[in-house]
Amino acid sequence: MKVTYNWLKDFVDIKIPAQDLADQLTMAGLEVVSLEERGGDFIFEIEITSNRPDWLSVVGIAQEVCALTGAKIKKQKIKSSVKSKKSSALKIAIEDKKDCPLYTGRVIRNVKVGPSPAWLRERLELVGCRSVNNIVDITNYVLFELGQPMHAFDLDRLGKEEIVVRRAHPSEKIVTIDGLEKELSEKVLVIANAGKPVAVAGVMGGKDTEVNQSTQNILLEAAVFNPVVIRRSRQILGLQSESSYRFERGIDLLATAKASSKAAELIAQLAEGEETVYKAVGQQVLKNKQITLDLEKVDKILGLRIPPLKIKSILADLGFKVSLQSKSKFSVTAPSFRQDVKIAEDLIEEISRVFGFARIPATLPAVMPCVSLRERRDLVSAIKNVLVGLGLNEAITYSLLDRSSLISLSRDIKSEPIQVMNPLSQEQEALRTTLNLGLTRSVAFNLNQKQEYVALFEIANVFLAGTHPKEELMLGLALSGDEPILLSSGAIKDEVGILNLKGILETVFKFLGIKDYEFNLAQDATRVEVFIKQERVGDLLKLSNANREKFNIKNRDIFLAEVSFDKILSYANLDKKLAPLPKYPGITRDISFILKEDISVKDILALFKQSGQPLLASVKIADYYKGKQIPPGYRGLTLSCYYRSPERTLTEEEVQPLHGANCDLLTKQFNVKMR
Repeated sequence: MKVTYNWLKDFVDIKIPAQDLADQLTMAGLEVVSLEERGGDFIFEIEITSNRPDWLSVVGIAQEVCALTGAKIKKQKIKSSVKSKKSSALKIAIEDKKDCPLYTGRVIRNVKVGPSPAWLRERLELVGCRSVNNIVDITNYVLFELGQPMHAFDLDRLGKEEIVVRRAHPSEKIVTIDGLEKELSEKVLVIANAGKPVAVAGVMGGKDTEVNQSTQNILLEAAVFNPVVIRRSRQILGLQSESSYRFERGIDLLATAKASSKAAELIAQLAEGEETVYKAVGQQVLKNKQITLDLEKVDKILGLRIPPLKIKSILADLGFKVSLQSKSKFSVTAPSFRQDVKIAEDLIEEISRVFGFARIPATLPAVMPCVSLRERRDLVSAIKNVLVGLGLNEAITYSLLDRSSLISLSRDIKSEPIQVMNPLSQEQEALRTTLNLGLTRSVAFNLNQKQEYVALFEIANVFLAGTHPKEELMLGLALSGDEPILLSSGAIKDEVGILNLKGILETVFKFLGIKDYEFNLAQDATRVEVFIKQERVGDLLKLSNANREKFNIKNRDIFLAEVSFDKILSYANLDKKLAPLPKYPGITRDISFILKEDISVKDILALFKQSGQPLLASVKIADYYKGKQIPPGYRGLTLSCYYRSPERTLTEEEVQPLHGANCDLLTKQFNVKMR
């Protein structure tokens, strides 16, 4: 969009130099990509965003200049529309008001077509528009000044004083004013007369009815067309014009009549035309939405306080009507040319643009001491982030699978899948009762692609049959292969197993604040059952050899976990509490011993935590060993005990007796052998 400094001054008193104005426009969102001085004037070339069609006019940019400089817009005096002075023969018909909400026609007779005056030619040429004749130049002038595309038909060559706005008929053709013949389709909107198109609506006029030196009477068109229809017409025909560029972005409905009057006034002055008829068909009233603007919300979003009077002044200078709704709220009505403003945030954006982004102080965001996740979808997203952080990739598998495979991999063998009445294939005959099948197939596919390590997860619904069938949200995990581990000395590979799944679930439980959980070996020793407060929530297992053969998996073990995400969330404790860092250092003591394989390490840890209170802060497994030095049926274990007091620094005399007592108790209760 090009506009000149002097043209803007027709609408607003500008007191600042052109370069300063260019800088202010750019900072407000109207990026001035070039500024050129020519013939005592300055040409601004401005990059206009697609949501601001009001800026595609001189008056629209002048409105912005008013807000930036504080000057007032100059009101242009335009004669009101003339009603027919005699019985009007002009007929206007619109077949679909969605395609054309408003069409106005103005008959002007006895025009004298000729060259435009120098001021008009120069003004158009400065913004890149070639002068044709006074009538065409006037329509282009109004387009640039008010943003309303217009078209003038030669009334005598038009034939009947009749206009029909309709879609083109199949195989219809038109020769446009550029001399090219175009074949039309039903998707193209046209202006027709006497059964044939005379213009492509909103895009380009026809050659047969264009204004030339012999024209005496004209029909002046000013209309509003559907932006989508105009864009489609322009694309189909491969045409581009200043008119279509504006129609595609939206036209101010209430400015159409004003633009038509402005053009008629100029034609009377420059071509001695006599207006005889004005007719408008379609919507001529537009109800603008009122928006409530909370001043406290403005301060909160922008991070600074702008005085209410300044806010009111900015919005008023932009053309908004502002009234006081309450002590801290404004009622704001957007002008007809600002249909992009619909909510309070849109108004706040306008305030910040004009007030100046540079005046908003740079501050660090406030740190909330406690962030809680409450919504289920937020928790699902958060757990996905945790799993991705652990090195897993998300899989999305099919909900419809084959019945026999579902039964073989379901954790409840007796669960009968819900079958589809008319399945597309045998592979899609039943709703899944488990995520294990889809994840296993995904792992098998990746292994067949020579992937050495596969780690997948999925959070999705399974479908359970019963008296009342239900959906249950599940978390599925699948691991296989050798996990690469990067060390300072190089990379090593660690073969994954059930313990890897256990560690992943423990991380999830810790994130959700779940503490009272257990992993117990099932009675048939084929799986590990997961419990939270004595409720079974899922299983860990190693894929059986029989199932591995079904999926053609060779020389690789697959480890699967499936837990009920719905049940897990019911135990989640998301109220995080912060505690101060310990003031006093602690003391670490390790203990190594040999114990029978059938003794649960969980029981040993529970004994230490109970007997070591209140000084034993934590106890964890530091090492696990089975080898030549360990007798058959036994295993070596090292526990790391951390002692600390919140009141003082512990001494050796305090820690050693307590640690020795724990070791003696361990020997007596579990018959372990110290190393």
